[in-house]
Amino acid sequence: MFALTNTTTRLAVAGLAAAAFMTTFTAQAEWKPKGPISVVIGFAAGGGTDTQARLISAELKKRKGWNMIPSNLSGRGGVVMARKLKSMPNDGLSIGMAVTEVFGYNMLASKKSGYKTSDFTYIATTTSSQMGIVANTSKGWKTFKDVIAAAKKGKVFKFAGMSAKHADINFLIEQKYGVKFNTVVLRGGRKVMNAIIAGDVDLGYGAGIQAKAVMSGKMVNLASGLGERLRISPNAPTLVEMGIPYDIGAKFIFVAPAGIPADARKALADAIGEVINDPSTKASKFVSKRYGGPDVVTGKKLDAYIANEIKAAKVLMKLMK
Repeated sequence: MFALTNTTTRLAVAGLAAAAFMTTFTAQAEWKPKGPISVVIGFAAGGGTDTQARLISAELKKRKGWNMIPSNLSGRGGVVMARKLKSMPNDGLSIGMAVTEVFGYNMLASKKSGYKTSDFTYIATTTSSQMGIVANTSKGWKTFKDVIAAAKKGKVFKFAGMSAKHADINFLIEQKYGVKFNTVVLRGGRKVMNAIIAGDVDLGYGAGIQAKAVMSGKMVNLASGLGERLRISPNAPTLVEMGIPYDIGAKFIFVAPAGIPADARKALADAIGEVINDPSTKASKFVSKRYGGPDVVTGKKLDAYIANEIKAAKVLMKLMK
């Protein structure tokens, strides 16, 4: 009896020692940056991408002690940032933030974008855009169907988009309904909203930046550009319901140059996910208020999402030929 107890004790002690060793090894193996992390933001200051990147960076510095240095490099719908990022060091100390469209439709539609999908490691998404077609409430339109009805009577409305993809979707709407728009492409949701407020355009696309104005009654979401109705405007039809079978929403995403170490990718993805999924953080509160909440995708699921975005973009572009 004593021998059995003694053996059991030795095994238990050995097990505890092994567990302690594994814990120590895991702690030692955890990736930590060996210097400041440069966060290159693909859009101008003040927008949704910029705000998220800066709030997340501040929280990571607070939680992890990582020295995060955000900077803006806007241009061509995120293409300028992506072109620069691909050539930066792939040690985990250089990351960028943009929207998934930058690595899909914008990349394919841009003449000589200077990069390809495989030039990047995709780290984590933060949230999904609440892509809507927006107008001032003073226009008197309730849904996009009202715009189409007026356009069929010969009205040519100024319609602002944020990318070549939006311009192409507008062309499909024109073909579907036999109407004509004066489409203008403005770089960034803030510029589209300002143009709508100023009356420089009649309507435009908003990726969530319109939420506050819609909730206050100053603006209205006329249609959803997603495959589902918008959370804050459930009465607005989707473009899919109106016969334009494309989900033109996007996800906000952190990326790095291709080839960063797997442990760096995981550590960055886990850290970003923890911040955005924690409802007490400013970053999480921001995406919940503007975009309906966090939507974190990482690893193989994120790689598959990007691949699907490329396929969908190619289908749409083929229709434009």
